[in-house]
Amino acid sequence: MKNQSTRSNMDWVMVTIYIVLVVLGWLNIYSSTIPESGQTDLTDISQFYSKQLVNIFLAIPLIIVVLSVDAKFYEKFTSIIYVAGLLLVAGLFVFGKEVKGQTNWYSFGSFSLQPAEFAKIATALAVAKYLSDIQINLKDTQRQLQVLGIIFLPVLLIGPHDPGSALIFMTFFFVLYREGLPSWYLWTGFAAILLFVMSLLFEPIYIIGGAALLIILNYYRSKIVNRNIILSSVVLVAVAVFTLSVSYVFNNVFEQHHRDRFNVLLGEEVDVKGIGYNTNQSKIAVGSGGVFGKGFMEGTQTKGGFVPEQHTDYAFTIVAEEWGFTGSIVVIALFMGLIARILYLAERQKTKFSRVYGYCVASILFIHFFVNVSMVLGIFPTVGVPLPFFSYGGSGLWAFTVLLFVFIKLDANKVNEW
Repeated sequence: MKNQSTRSNMDWVMVTIYIVLVVLGWLNIYSSTIPESGQTDLTDISQFYSKQLVNIFLAIPLIIVVLSVDAKFYEKFTSIIYVAGLLLVAGLFVFGKEVKGQTNWYSFGSFSLQPAEFAKIATALAVAKYLSDIQINLKDTQRQLQVLGIIFLPVLLIGPHDPGSALIFMTFFFVLYREGLPSWYLWTGFAAILLFVMSLLFEPIYIIGGAALLIILNYYRSKIVNRNIILSSVVLVAVAVFTLSVSYVFNNVFEQHHRDRFNVLLGEEVDVKGIGYNTNQSKIAVGSGGVFGKGFMEGTQTKGGFVPEQHTDYAFTIVAEEWGFTGSIVVIALFMGLIARILYLAERQKTKFSRVYGYCVASILFIHFFVNVSMVLGIFPTVGVPLPFFSYGGSGLWAFTVLLFVFIKLDANKVNEW
């Protein structure tokens, strides 16, 4: 088949949604950071809206480079990209700058870079490369351990600096599940989360007793040929050990601000003036928007500065307050449309590398969107996960841009993969 240019083969639906989200994101930042006087100057680089505008313009050459590079480059040099990503994250232990108690930035004068954002791209490429190199059977324990090692190595390096970013890497389990990872991994993960939360609310004896009852009922409901008393016993012991360890981990491993956030979320400590202030003000801002919102730059919570970090982690509150339920649905639809489009195109890829990478991109965007909005609505602890294309910051914008446009490049190249 005759080669065609990347431009003519690009999926303009994805590109258009990207542009709309970036523009709406900048308007969001502009609305939340303009001075009280109302006087604005786009050339005033001290203002957040001007800095983000610069970040957007700097994303353009990144897009050009990503689209100009041969598509096979991303697969061929994945190992180098992955190692470089790990080294960047590891370097934070020595050269990182501490910001608000977290050492997750490199600082070069007025310029800062958050390597964890780019490590997600490197890991997505590495997972795609590993699963596509040979006929990987993810039901094989050795293969499972190898691919889990690819995912958890950056987690171990990022976790001490930025637990929120480390959480994002768990989304790769959805990709692995699509590629044949046994479903018990996902069910075990969900069960662990449920047990953790329940262990904070109830005494361990009740949880262990309930688990024992469920296991006994399941044992007697199963066919005789499927009964496995040893497996049932192991599961019960694992549940008991995990449940009894939650209290120790919560009180001795978690930092105080982590404990406070969980307590506020679970209603154990309702501190609307302290650790729960952000979440409480966020919910007030969201609720005050009503159906159609208060209008662009008319949000009283936004203008009053009641929601801290509103231009970063709590950017969605501006959408909800100024544009109401209607505007929120539009933004949610844009994100869901972009993610659905990526998944649709991923299934149409002619190489396994492109397909797996597409699923990685969709999963990363989804978990960022889901966690951030859940955090804003008060149904998830505050973990510092930015809303793609809306939260202020160059590192996040550039990383999400590269992440997406690498897939756009791979998709545009599929006509040459016959």
